[in-house]
Amino acid sequence: MREPHGCALLCLSDTTGAASLGRALLESGMRIYATSGTRTFLERNGISATDVEELTGFPTLFGGRVKTLHPHVFGGILYDRNSAADRAEAARRGIPPIDAVAVTLYPPPEIDVGGVALLRAAAKNSASVSVLSDPSQYEAFVAALRTGAISQAYRRALAAAAFERTAAYDARNAVELGSAGTTVAFPAAGRVALRYGENPQQTGALYVAGADAMPEQLHGKALSYNNLLDLDAALRILARAATTERAGGDAVRAAVVKHAIPCGVAQRASAEDAAREALDADRLSAYGGTVAFDAPLPAAVARILAPLFLEIVAATDFDADALALLTNKRHLRVMRFSAALPERLERERSVRSALGGLLVQAPDASAEPEHLRVVSRRVPSGEEWRDLLFAWDVVRHVKSNGIVIARDGVTRGICAGQTNRVSAVEIAAQRSGQGARGAACASDGFFPFADGLEAAIAAGCSAVVAPGGSIRDKEVVAAADRGGIALVFSSYRHFLH
Repeated sequence: MREPHGCALLCLSDTTGAASLGRALLESGMRIYATSGTRTFLERNGISATDVEELTGFPTLFGGRVKTLHPHVFGGILYDRNSAADRAEAARRGIPPIDAVAVTLYPPPEIDVGGVALLRAAAKNSASVSVLSDPSQYEAFVAALRTGAISQAYRRALAAAAFERTAAYDARNAVELGSAGTTVAFPAAGRVALRYGENPQQTGALYVAGADAMPEQLHGKALSYNNLLDLDAALRILARAATTERAGGDAVRAAVVKHAIPCGVAQRASAEDAAREALDADRLSAYGGTVAFDAPLPAAVARILAPLFLEIVAATDFDADALALLTNKRHLRVMRFSAALPERLERERSVRSALGGLLVQAPDASAEPEHLRVVSRRVPSGEEWRDLLFAWDVVRHVKSNGIVIARDGVTRGICAGQTNRVSAVEIAAQRSGQGARGAACASDGFFPFADGLEAAIAAGCSAVVAPGGSIRDKEVVAAADRGGIALVFSSYRHFLH
């Protein structure tokens, strides 16, 4: 074995993969320090390790609660290898360099202190230290160690993963401690206080990465949990999909949202026309809704909105006269947001709770470009293509099963959340009325049978877009040809569950 040229520290409550990691560390010439339980495991597997007590000069204290919290440990992790003064001080104090740290935190209900501190220290000094916070990282690290491919970028990625791990660990502990009382404790960092949660008897909080992530509230009552969900949904609708053609190149889009579901979306040359048509798409549902525009609002739009009961009006800016009109309504929330925010929201990961944990997913995009292909005998006209693309852009923001019927750049009927696609088409068509005649219909998922498409044909739709992929696609295409409509299949699906 080569002479050790650095040290590794292993403090593992979960020893999965630790034997392979330990062997690779020794092969690389590193000396391994380990807490007592980890050292025992390693030695049973024929891997030489030194108890961390020999490094600290202190025995484990207080039933194991204090093992690694010592300057010889943290100094070895944190000192700057590029600083002559730091190197001299480490040599004078007998502090060896710790170049790799592997920690798996105590599982609940125990609360780990030393392990979290080790991960943070190693992540802070990622310029020199590799930090492993999960056994799933060991295989790639061992491969990099053996090939000498541990780059600065790789160490930074490991550090980011460690900070994510400690942040999630702290958040879980905060929730566990808070839930022991009568109310849930919300950590203060990054928190925006809310009026209440989904219901008045529930508390709630919003956490944002920075002040620029939150639209500016210019007027009105404090925001509630539901207000923010509606605002988020409305802003996302303003983000144009890559396939969407903007009418006239500079069209204004207006979106009316209720219960996080769009009930009217319009794209017009002016904010005034967009406002009027988006509201007219479903005046009944717009009551108590949120309205958002991807342009500044003039007084003419404020005069349209002021007589209505709305929860939020959001825009990129407001003329002085428009703001004066809207702020006459004492409770109306008036929000100003950056023009770049809608597209930014669409590029971010989505996070929601499930089974007491967090579900995280990438944005609704793919490395493969979306492909739209005409599968019917009839090809859409230019106007039909514009409406198909517009409806397809809106339906990705409608909860499944989602259907959007649109004509002339305005939604005529929207249905969300149905448990079968036929009913979703029928409800959207009912809401469209005569507006479905010659309109485009978009379905967020494929038609499992021809009956859903046939309902769109019966309503008067002349063009339909949906994902392909049903085992009965041929039957659906045949129904489109019998009905004389244009049918387009997308390579994407846009479920919003």
